[in-house]
Amino acid sequence: MSIEVKVPVLPESVSDAVIATWHKKPGDAVRRDENLVDLETDKVVLEVPAPTDGVLKQIIKNTGDTVGSQELIAIIEAGAVAAAPAAAAVVGATSGRDRAETALPQKATDTSALSPASRRVAEENNLNPADVAGTGRGGQVTKEDLVNFMRSGGAVTPAAKPVAAPAVAAVATGPRSEQRVPMTRMRARIAERMMQAKNSIAMLTSFNEINLKAVSDLRKTHQEAFEKTHGIKLGFMSFFVKAAAEALKRHPIVNASVDGNDVIYHGYSDISIAVATDKGLVTPVLRDAETMGFADIEKAIAGYAKKAREGGLALEDLQGGTFTITNGGTFGSLFSTPIVNPPQSAILGMHAIKERAIVENGAVIAAPMMYVALSYDHRIIDGKDAVLFLVDIKNQLENPHRMLLGL
Repeated sequence: MSIEVKVPVLPESVSDAVIATWHKKPGDAVRRDENLVDLETDKVVLEVPAPTDGVLKQIIKNTGDTVGSQELIAIIEAGAVAAAPAAAAVVGATSGRDRAETALPQKATDTSALSPASRRVAEENNLNPADVAGTGRGGQVTKEDLVNFMRSGGAVTPAAKPVAAPAVAAVATGPRSEQRVPMTRMRARIAERMMQAKNSIAMLTSFNEINLKAVSDLRKTHQEAFEKTHGIKLGFMSFFVKAAAEALKRHPIVNASVDGNDVIYHGYSDISIAVATDKGLVTPVLRDAETMGFADIEKAIAGYAKKAREGGLALEDLQGGTFTITNGGTFGSLFSTPIVNPPQSAILGMHAIKERAIVENGAVIAAPMMYVALSYDHRIIDGKDAVLFLVDIKNQLENPHRMLLGL
């Protein structure tokens, strides 16, 4: 019996997807719930599992094709058994030398530096990461690099040797070289969203600085007990999330959004946390952050970061959000003007903590200081609101007991 494999129902915010990687080819045996194909959307990569045991009879949509919700992409023959490889019938009659000459190519083994998602693609498609130009941080080969390598004809199959990827054109004149690689769907979407923000929002940025000595001392005093009790370290991000959630209660306009000629006030704080991945920046959402404790926040952020690195974020993890926090300080940024993520109206930028000389009670002392930035939609948020919101954040973090007491 033939079973149809269709694209899952896509959310309203996702119009279509692109076939990124087929993990099976026609004639291969498949098991129920085994991943058949990766679909790349402008937000996440979706896995399509096999609906039944059997044999992949036909692939309707090939790698690189654009598909819509519930579109037919393959057919499985339920209950069928895959045919044995032709070489198996004569293996007993061949010599050791013959077997060595006709053996299938071995999978690339140099995959230790790859992320789990990238390693799976490399191993399932017999790819050698050394043959692929890496576009990740420090030249690391990403899953997208491997997918583009296969799209361009660089995939290693039992019937063919690797070929150079024509889509990555290198032009060299002496020591000078260039590379042209296609923009990923996620990167294209990020670019579109950022241009939408720049062109449709009257964006302005206000700045302040925070003395994080009190928070640093608190972390140092309670870190061991906190980790022993909750199984996770106490980081700076949970303090900023809690401070933001408390400040949003007192400054609801910063938590609002624009819808046409209406302003929507949200009675909850769904705080998006910017997470850097090899493909680009994603913003999973901490829902009802105002009700979360420090341990809950740290565990949620750690979970999202792990899922982002492994390509396991779901669409529902990224949808919504009423306010965003981004931490460029992780990479050493001292000062920046973050871009608002519409339809949100504000974003808080954290930066590197630096020991700087400040004046306190008439004396010059060294203190761990951080510049913070609030970019906001000036159509609904006045400068006064933005400044008071930042001052609220500053007061809470310089006096951490305030957020614990709801002050």
